[in-house]
Amino acid sequence: MRQQRFIGLHQRWSSSRALLLIPIALIVVITIADIVAPADIVFGPLLVIAPGITAWFAGPRTTSAIGALAIAAQVFMGWYSGLLSSRGVIAQIIALAALTSLIVLLCEVRERHRRQLTQVRTVSEAAQHVLLWPLPVRLGPLHLACLYLAAEEEAEIGGDLYAAARTDSAARVMIGDVRGKGVPALGEAALLLGAFREAAHQHASLPELAAALERSVVRYLADFEPEQDMGERFVTALLLEVPDNEPVARITSCGHVPPVHLGPDNTVTVPSLNPTPPLGVGLTDPDRHHLDVLPFKPGDTLLLYTDGVTEARDHKGAFYPLAARVAQWADQAPEALLRHIERDLLAHTGGHLGDDAAVIAIRRTLVTHPGRRAGHAIQSGAFRHGSEAL
Repeated sequence: MRQQRFIGLHQRWSSSRALLLIPIALIVVITIADIVAPADIVFGPLLVIAPGITAWFAGPRTTSAIGALAIAAQVFMGWYSGLLSSRGVIAQIIALAALTSLIVLLCEVRERHRRQLTQVRTVSEAAQHVLLWPLPVRLGPLHLACLYLAAEEEAEIGGDLYAAARTDSAARVMIGDVRGKGVPALGEAALLLGAFREAAHQHASLPELAAALERSVVRYLADFEPEQDMGERFVTALLLEVPDNEPVARITSCGHVPPVHLGPDNTVTVPSLNPTPPLGVGLTDPDRHHLDVLPFKPGDTLLLYTDGVTEARDHKGAFYPLAARVAQWADQAPEALLRHIERDLLAHTGGHLGDDAAVIAIRRTLVTHPGRRAGHAIQSGAFRHGSEAL
């Protein structure tokens, strides 16, 4: 990361140095034009273009230097014409100095905002790596890949989350969506990830696990939910369990969108689930959470995602048709499948998402890892970009 930043800084510095030739050339051309032009034609006021252009690609110091060079050129033109002491030339010099000072001030404000934005991104990356971990590529009989696209680019993280845990004879995966987006939703996301890491190994069934997560979220909201948001904060979550020796997938949905099932024969289906309300509404009885069982054979792929994907709109307001689009890539490996989805989703939205979006591609393979100790591999994550997670 540091090496990439150094390379980026070096490239920007080299580019800025080359661009400096433009305002310098303008100053030279304007000065020559003013000298050779008739006395009634004045080009001196055009010199303000030079610091204005410089502020576009350089910092306040460089802009000040170009502005000083432009003022010096204005003084030279006045001296050469013998009118340096005239009121017109003096007014031009004062006006050029004042405009240059204003441009430098605006440049300094812009640079200050840029430094603040860089600091926000640095803090976001630190929080990302400390609290949120990437999913493993292999988890028991599963091959996983994940994609995260944050709606707020300056934050690089948000309220969508995913996690996975390996038990003695099964793999468990969770994907969730906190109401809201960006940094304000990070607290609930981190809370749910921590609760899942602990509870995934303490409860035999997914309804029991969902009830335990509900209790954790309710306690958190009781302590930290703002009064103005009372009763309005919740988390949708989908809990998935894939046993090692059964060709099925068990699912408990807490108000979350259903997965997309991709068969090895390029069939695409969206199973009908029996969801319960989202986490945070107080549904702590395991019997109130439904368990759906779906066929999940070797070669099958499940796409778990958040509503930021299917609710993404194009310029005409049309939603992104995930199930229809993925049919053409159903035979792809999880990593390749998510690359296709990412490119297609960003093309559909014009590069801007209205909400955080997360996708997990899970393919069942013939490889199993029996006897792995419970809790041996626990991973979770929420990332700004799919390339970091793949």
